Parts: sequence; C-alpha cells; structure tokens
Amino acid sequence: MVKVAVMGAGSWGTTLAKVFADAGCRVRLWARRQQVADAINDEHHNPEYLPDIVLPEQLEATHDPAFALSDADIVVLAVPSQTLRGNLAQWTDLLPQNATLVSLAKGIEKGSFLRMSQVITDVTGVDSDRVAVLSGPNLAREIAKEQPAATVIACEDENRAKLVQAALASSYFRPYTNTDVAGCEIGGACKNVIALACGMAAGRGLGENTLATVITRGLAEITRLGVAMGADQRTFAGLAGLGDLVATCSSPLSRNRSFGARLGQGGTLDEAKAATNGQVAEGVMSSQSIFQLANKLGVDMPITQAVYGVCHQGADVGAMVSALMGRSKKAE
Repeated sequence: MVKVAVMGAGSWGTTLAKVFADAGCRVRLWARRQQVADAINDEHHNPEYLPDIVLPEQLEATHDPAFALSDADIVVLAVPSQTLRGNLAQWTDLLPQNATLVSLAKGIEKGSFLRMSQVITDVTGVDSDRVAVLSGPNLAREIAKEQPAATVIACEDENRAKLVQAALASSYFRPYTNTDVAGCEIGGACKNVIALACGMAAGRGLGENTLATVITRGLAEITRLGVAMGADQRTFAGLAGLGDLVATCSSPLSRNRSFGARLGQGGTLDEAKAATNGQVAEGVMSSQSIFQLANKLGVDMPITQAVYGVCHQGADVGAMVSALMGRSKKAE
C-alpha cells in the first residue's frame, strides 16, 4: 500500500487526499488548524472548504506535521505558492529520505522568479528528479463530487511520475504522465492570470466571443513564455495547458475568474477578496512576477501586462480592454 502525506487541508488538498484514499492508498492529511483535523476524523468532512462532501473513513487528518510525513512514499505539497517556501523550511527535516514530492502550487515566486518545483529543490536540497507537479483542468469541488476528470503528473523521473499516477488513478480521476515539468508549471501559473482577464471581461458584460478571444490569445502568450523557458510547446495543447486554461477561465467555481468578475463590475481588490471567501486569487500575485519575468526574458504578454496594470497599478478595467483592442495590427 502506497503511503501518502497531503500537507494542506484546503479545498484542493482535501480533494486530492480523498482521491488518493479512494484509490486505495493510506493517506494522512495535515491541517493547519486542530479543529479542522478533528472534524475530518470525527465527522468525515472538512467544515471550512468542502462541508457537504463525505470523506473516506480511512482518511486520517492530523495537526502534527511529523506524524503526517512519517514513512510517506509520496508527499503532496498543497499550500499556496507564496507560502510554500516558509512551510517547507519547517518541514524539510521531517521529509522521508526517498519520498516523491508533489507540488500542487501554481505560481512564480515573487522576486526570485522560481517555479514551484525549483522552490522545493532550493529549500530542501533534494534532486530535481524527486519533484513532481500536478496540473490540469481540476476544479476541486467537481472532483470531490466524483465527476470524471483528468490531470497531468510531470516529473523528470518518469518512474516517479508513474508511481504517483498509479497511486491517484480511480474510477473518476485519470492521471497522465509527462516529463515537461517547466511547461506544466508555466501553464498552471499563467492560466490564473488569464482567468482574471476573462473574469474582468465577464464582469463588464462582455460575451462569449470576448471570452474565446482572451483564452486563445492568452494561450499564445503562455506558450511564448514557456518556450522561452525551455518548455515543450506541445505541452500547452494538452491538459496542463489548454485544458487547465479553459476550465479556469470558464467556470464560476474558479476563484480567479470570480475575483476578476468582481473587479470588472467596478469592485476594488478588497471588495473582490471579501466576495471570494476572504482570499486573494493567486493570479493577482502571479501577475506581478509573471509580468516581470516576461520583461526580463523579452517575451510579449499583453494580457498579463493588462492584468498586472489593473491589480498593481490602479489601471481601469475599461481602459485595459480598450488598450488591448487598440494594439498594433499583426498576423496571428
């Protein structure tokens, strides 16, 4: 039996813990708050994130990171991108010697411009071939409700990717493997920014033509950045690229799209945060680091630049749309 530690009991961490348990693994889920761990153990649901989802009885929650990590074959890091470094610093000495580390975080670290897998190797000192990333069209609530979905497990070591693939495969969740870690991470980080733009457009009452345009041109600029960073262009046509982008840009379950919609309706960042359970969408933070990284690499990312302007420079959403439509004409 594969032993799995899921570090983080938010909606996605809890959902992945459920999938691993349903697939037959022994799963320990670390929760930052003791009361959340107690509710999962005693009542088999997460009262803060998935209160209406019944969790498997064999899923064990704990507030003790040492207990969660002990003897784990797979360690799933289910904390936000901008807190990953700080959490890992506390957990590094507890990590099992040969465990495969799986990152769920999607972002580019502010200041360092590191991808999340690079943050993991930087903090822990493990070889990069021990680190996998999970990315795809994975809206947590739909998967928690056991609606069929697929994902990508990317790792330099294909055997480790296959280990995670086998441990996650269930009747409703189908993992694929890939060795293009950079491509999967760039797709996962950038799609949140494009989803903010789609939300802003929807918030202004714009329709499906606009949404399709933003998604398609967003995919083009994501691909440009990925290729500049050494990724395989084909990755962006797959689940971790186009698949993740469409789901995040289209669904009301997407926090980034919902956050953007509130901004498009004229709300402030604080008002958008209040409307999305007090959480800032990851794309807000990522837009700054991705925009700066694109400038550093000389990659043209006009939609990302526009979102950065709204979120960090006080730009008006209406002016953003006008600026994008007024750009110089060119071939597709």
